[in-house]
Amino acid sequence: MATHRKETAPGQFAYDGLDRVLHEKARLGILTALIARPEGIRFTDLKELCTLTDGNLSRHVHVLHEAGVVEVWKGYEGRRPQTLVRLSEEGRRDFSAYLDELERVIDDARVRRSRRQRAKHFEAPPGWMPA
Repeated sequence: MATHRKETAPGQFAYDGLDRVLHEKARLGILTALIARPEGIRFTDLKELCTLTDGNLSRHVHVLHEAGVVEVWKGYEGRRPQTLVRLSEEGRRDFSAYLDELERVIDDARVRRSRRQRAKHFEAPPGWMPA
């Protein structure tokens, strides 16, 4: 029986730093919009930037707020109520750590892809065939 060389460590591809609260597509967009604007973004502007409905954005902001990732500020501009969303300090740290983990995923994938591209021909081990 052929033995295969172990190329990975246990848990190498677990990526525990990809927090589900941050990793959801709409929330990832919200956080990416907020990371460059420490002063925050008005709800209506954030809605346009992320192409979300009022209800959808409100739900995602609520999840992020409950997790301590964003702060929600209420105020008025003239007589119109306004909502400002901004990253909390904890959220900024969490999102930076999340991005570091995401970069690790990308680096691992690039290494694997480059190895695959270098392999001219795949020979299955004896006794193996496509399913």
